[in-house]
Amino acid sequence: MNTPIGRPVYLIDGLRTPQLKARGEPGPFHAADLAVAAGRALLQRQSFPPTALDEVILGCVAAGPDEANIARVVALRLGCGHAVPAWTVQRNCASGLQALDAAAADIALGRADLVLAGGAEAMSHHPVLWNDAMVVWLARFNRARNLPSRLAALAHLRTAHFKPVIGLLRGLTDPVVGLSMGQTAEELATRFAIPRAAMDSYAVESHRRLAAAQADLAAHEIAPLFDGKTLLDRDDGLRVDSNLAGLGKLKPVFDPKYGRVTAGNSAQVSDGAACLLLASADAVEKFGLTPRARLTEVVWAGLDPAQMGLGPAYAIGRLLLRHGWDTQDIDAWEINEAFAAQVLACLLALADADFCRAELGCNGPFSPISPQRLNPDGGGIALGHPVGASGARIVLHLLRSLEASGGRRGIASLCIGGGQGGAVLIEREVT
Repeated sequence: MNTPIGRPVYLIDGLRTPQLKARGEPGPFHAADLAVAAGRALLQRQSFPPTALDEVILGCVAAGPDEANIARVVALRLGCGHAVPAWTVQRNCASGLQALDAAAADIALGRADLVLAGGAEAMSHHPVLWNDAMVVWLARFNRARNLPSRLAALAHLRTAHFKPVIGLLRGLTDPVVGLSMGQTAEELATRFAIPRAAMDSYAVESHRRLAAAQADLAAHEIAPLFDGKTLLDRDDGLRVDSNLAGLGKLKPVFDPKYGRVTAGNSAQVSDGAACLLLASADAVEKFGLTPRARLTEVVWAGLDPAQMGLGPAYAIGRLLLRHGWDTQDIDAWEINEAFAAQVLACLLALADADFCRAELGCNGPFSPISPQRLNPDGGGIALGHPVGASGARIVLHLLRSLEASGGRRGIASLCIGGGQGGAVLIEREVT
């Protein structure tokens, strides 16, 4: 399932919001608010009006009840007008990448010329629900037509009826294998014998890199937010004092007795949005646009849901094999940091001869990915992982990394709950 080969697809521009850490209560912005903030700032600096767009496509995993088909809500709020269609996609953690893939496919096939695509998620607003027993009781109580029958229904109300269902926790548990995403990370840590110290070291480095890059991100990538009191132009989950000693004190979350995955070496739960503008050659000429890169190919892969964190290894491996490349042929990499264990497992898998032969059909392993080329400005551990937006964010930042380094080719990839992986190749013209 690859992006169809057809007309070239150009990445014109992109912006994102700062990613705001969820802190136990609903944050100041809903998902649509975040997408509008990123999209409005992006469109305001273009040479065409919002009504010139052919469509708007957004990824979102759990839009709120007032955001049904959130892409349409956002498009209308952006001033795209009634005539610009909009639709929402959902592929768990890769929903933002799926939106870009759908936009690229429409442009490649000649069905669109100018598309706003990306993703948004307000994880702090994911719902707290009544359990089924309470829903059944409420239905019966509402059917009661007189006082005696209502009193009879009240007699059956129990404290257990008030036990809430935390939508976020339920959504982060695979319904087929019964494992939370963190438990699948523990599976990979065991399979590849990844020590706790390696995970914590990776997490410390993610924070260090983000700290070094924050000024550049604020200048080139982030559309600021205003919450009524404060201007927000930085990813607020950064811990500048992150260190091995501090992380070493944290207890494992998903396997308290034997585990190695902690809150400190896992992605943060956060709110954020990212939007990119994709165009055909016709739109580039019509509106005098300057392409920053081409979106060349998107590859999707499926795997065992219990091993879902290896999704990038499968998708990246297939993409490299299609072109006859090694990892050294790629100038910049973004692999979403769902968990330190998951990223480290993907790196080990791609460099493992047995894995590559058995799972990817390779004759041998790929060369190790250079740490300097991977997530050079930190990742989800330091800046958060708003699940609907991350796929778009890593593509946007990959573009920025290529420009900063003068590189030509970049690959961005994510693991996907349910046992999938996605990878996208973008290429710049380098003279």
